[in-house]
Amino acid sequence: MISIFITSFIVGGLICVVGQLLFDVAKLTPAHTLCILVVTGSVLDGFGLYEPLIDFAGAGATIPITSFGNALTHGAMAEAEKHGLIGVLTGMFEVTSSGISSAILFGFIAALIFKSEGKI
Repeated sequence: MISIFITSFIVGGLICVVGQLLFDVAKLTPAHTLCILVVTGSVLDGFGLYEPLIDFAGAGATIPITSFGNALTHGAMAEAEKHGLIGVLTGMFEVTSSGISSAILFGFIAALIFKSEGKI
């Protein structure tokens, strides 16, 4: 049981280290870094490499932002096999809709609770 936690921690940490290095060494913006990590997860899933990583690392591979790219590609490919080209769009939305809806809902609730101060 402890080895599962250690493996997840190490793999998730390495993904985060890559993101931090993109910030610090490559001097990329947060938007560029997020796009690179999402596309990396998507490409790895396209080549069938992300699922074995999830099997090996568990939450260490499903929690970081690379998992979002994995989910987009995985859903799109699964629905494309069933419904063709229209399945690409519906598959992406079907798999990621709960995460996107939660982000919108909790962002709205946080905006109602906390007073935002604009930059001057």
